[in-house]
Amino acid sequence: MNAPSVIDPAEWALRVQLAAAYRIIDHLGWSELIWTHTTVRVPGPEHHFLINPYGFRFDEVCASNLVKVDMHGNILGDQNQEINPAGFVIHSAIHMTRPDAQCIMHTHTTAGMAIAALEEGLLPISMYSLGYYGRVAYHDFEGPSLDLDERRRLADNLGDKHVLILKNHGLLACGQTVAQAFVRMFRLERACQVQLAAQSTGSPMVMPPKKICELSAQLSDDFLVAEGDKGYSRNPNPEFAALVRLMDKKDASFRT
Repeated sequence: MNAPSVIDPAEWALRVQLAAAYRIIDHLGWSELIWTHTTVRVPGPEHHFLINPYGFRFDEVCASNLVKVDMHGNILGDQNQEINPAGFVIHSAIHMTRPDAQCIMHTHTTAGMAIAALEEGLLPISMYSLGYYGRVAYHDFEGPSLDLDERRRLADNLGDKHVLILKNHGLLACGQTVAQAFVRMFRLERACQVQLAAQSTGSPMVMPPKKICELSAQLSDDFLVAEGDKGYSRNPNPEFAALVRLMDKKDASFRT
């Protein structure tokens, strides 16, 4: 579907990508009723971003019903739309301070919330988790994220990292593109699942030497690149593109 005349084509393209991400999250079983959010910043100097409409299931999200908001939480466009205030607080905190974090993905999966409840957090015990060695930030739980003052602490705790574990809460991943944020979250989610499976055995866990951990993390950084940089494929982050094709096959209404 072509961009409606009232929406800039660049924004419409981002709307389609973001809507696809919501459908993929639902397909993978990462959604939680109407909760959690993935956002993407709209081109321009205003720091406006797109977020899912409050009360919609992820399989109902499409390009046209995504809500555009400013940094004060004001809805730009259809005033009949609503957003979740807690989602606004978390995502605006990062969009305000990290211009490189064009897309922010936040989940409440069982595995992610379980790791967020562990004192030791994410451990370097698997191929996936080694990619985040020294690259995970943590933010203490402050209750439901409804206090605008928490935004500063969220941003400070994330710093220059791309992954944040919200203690007693869930996971968050940032990317320069929707595809990059998704791939970071996919690998983080798998790392959490593997850690829980390993811990459930009660056997000692193997942690590689620090040198190997650091090398693995650096190679993972090189492996996961944004559009226009060196990559492992002519099409950066092709995992996302593969799943978009699947969503088109299942139900292409996200494009409307």
